[in-house]
Amino acid sequence: MRPAACIVGTLLFVPAARAQQPPQPAFTFQELMIPMRDGVRLQTVILTPTDKSGPLPILFRRTPYGVPDGPVAQVPASLKELAQDGYILVIQNLRGRFKSEGVFKLTSQVDLTDSTATNETTDAYDSIDWLVQHVPNNGKVGMFGVSYDGLTTALALLHPHPALKAISEQAAPVDQWMNDDDHRYGALRESYAFEYAVLEQADKYKNTHFAFETYDTYSWYLALGPLANINAQYLHGSIPYWNDVVAHPDYDAFWKREAWVSQLHASTVPNLNVAGFWDQEDPWGPWQIFRHAAEHDPDHTNFMVAGPWYHGQWRAPKADSIGLIALGGHETAREFRETIEAPFFRYYLHGQGEKPAWRATTFQSGANRWRTYAVWPPPEAHPTNLYLHADGTLSFERPRSGGSVYREYVSDPANPVPYRERPISPTYPGGDWRTWEVQDQRFVDQRPDVLTFVSAPLDHDLTITGEVSADVFASTSGSDADFVVKLIDVYPEDAQPNAWDPDAGPRPGAYAQSMNGYELPIAMEVRRGRYLASYEHPRALAPNAPVEWRIPLRDRDHVFLKGHRVMVQVQSTWFPLIDRNPQRFVPSIYRATAADFVKATQRVYCSAALASHLALPVVR
Repeated sequence: MRPAACIVGTLLFVPAARAQQPPQPAFTFQELMIPMRDGVRLQTVILTPTDKSGPLPILFRRTPYGVPDGPVAQVPASLKELAQDGYILVIQNLRGRFKSEGVFKLTSQVDLTDSTATNETTDAYDSIDWLVQHVPNNGKVGMFGVSYDGLTTALALLHPHPALKAISEQAAPVDQWMNDDDHRYGALRESYAFEYAVLEQADKYKNTHFAFETYDTYSWYLALGPLANINAQYLHGSIPYWNDVVAHPDYDAFWKREAWVSQLHASTVPNLNVAGFWDQEDPWGPWQIFRHAAEHDPDHTNFMVAGPWYHGQWRAPKADSIGLIALGGHETAREFRETIEAPFFRYYLHGQGEKPAWRATTFQSGANRWRTYAVWPPPEAHPTNLYLHADGTLSFERPRSGGSVYREYVSDPANPVPYRERPISPTYPGGDWRTWEVQDQRFVDQRPDVLTFVSAPLDHDLTITGEVSADVFASTSGSDADFVVKLIDVYPEDAQPNAWDPDAGPRPGAYAQSMNGYELPIAMEVRRGRYLASYEHPRALAPNAPVEWRIPLRDRDHVFLKGHRVMVQVQSTWFPLIDRNPQRFVPSIYRATAADFVKATQRVYCSAALASHLALPVVR
């Protein structure tokens, strides 16, 4: 979820800016403890702009990552566009974090039927109620935040205070078992779930990075062995959230309560949902909030924005590229804040400007342009099947009868496919975690346990706008398996001229800094075989029996340019992003022993009867 420690934590109000104090601080500073309905008090900082007068609206952010510990000398670059309109900025530590009282449970469970219960929804309500009564303001409150701060913003939708007039949830998780930070359709995101739980629950007063004794975390997780060894050798039951994760392997009542979005069925407050197409943590939640709020939205106050961003990158100064991928001269983060976010809050909190006329705005990658849509997905996008063929090609023609009917590989849990190039740095702090979803996939496409299918060079642009999915017919010689599907945009070998002197050659490392032949992931996802029939009740797979694997690949807006090729990769391990499937069915993978992990032969079928394909929303 999370710390875009995040970009939000580091760019929004970090007191290090005090190194060069201007004559007058940008804000007056006040720290206080706001009481909740159960008597718990939450540490809250109020920043009032010194260059604005008159009653101002409040912009409120609730976080587990810490608040400023002193005056903020300058307006952070990530807030410059908002600050120009004038807001009282309020930042609050969640209960149980830093100086806030209570217990931090790292949960989004909300029970509105219990009038005595406290949770992030009631804490937001109580805080807003106190603020509008005790802080001079114009009577209007907005909330915004990225990641966990986006979650606490979004949870206010379930029971909003009357003074809450607009929110912008950005990269908010909604269902931690189904498709957010910790799992993808029940497949555990091992490295992230473990490292984040330690980050937030090892110490109330700080964000704690797990101390790996091995440089390459791929090697560390592989040597760890079965997941039970995390508690047995390292945590010893000290991290409550990790204990909950391993105690609930299936989609049971615990995870269904955690899936707070199931309680949202209307647009209760004007909401600007924000997502990144390459968000490595929470790419799915904002789209789900958008769709749930659209169930009843008579006043059209529910909006969706998606851009070419990793987690929280829209709060960076420019975002004119992501990894090596240039964005056509666009400073997409600044453009978003200047032309979308600031006008949204200006309209609803200041009463100035115009209401957005669109339902969805995206930055269409490949073509590198902003697009607006009155409806999402747009009606002109037609589901079109792109078929996998047994000779390793891709085409829009369905396989014919005769010839080979499948391709196969051996999946070995003892030698899993890394999810990015090794050595793999820890998730936090920093490292390559932010941009791994745009990493060139050539580092795995020749492995014997990765199947590659590729099209001929395109003779025209191919635009996909809407939901992408894979429908793969596959079998395993084991009794459980994972299948990972990647949709990839392959750049031409002459995509750009060499940037170095042809006589001197490239400087060390520069040869790889080219888009020539680059294999850019557009969509990637995993499904776990034990949950194909039921998320609640896992079942073993019948060995060597082909079954249908439906793998959602989320919403996209991308143009495969003329001359590019389309590629699909299929594999069964993605480590240590996804925990290793033993490939022998066990009641709980979290209790598997070393003896349970076995090799398995995986087959992907490409016949007329079992036609594996991707469903692309093609705009003709």
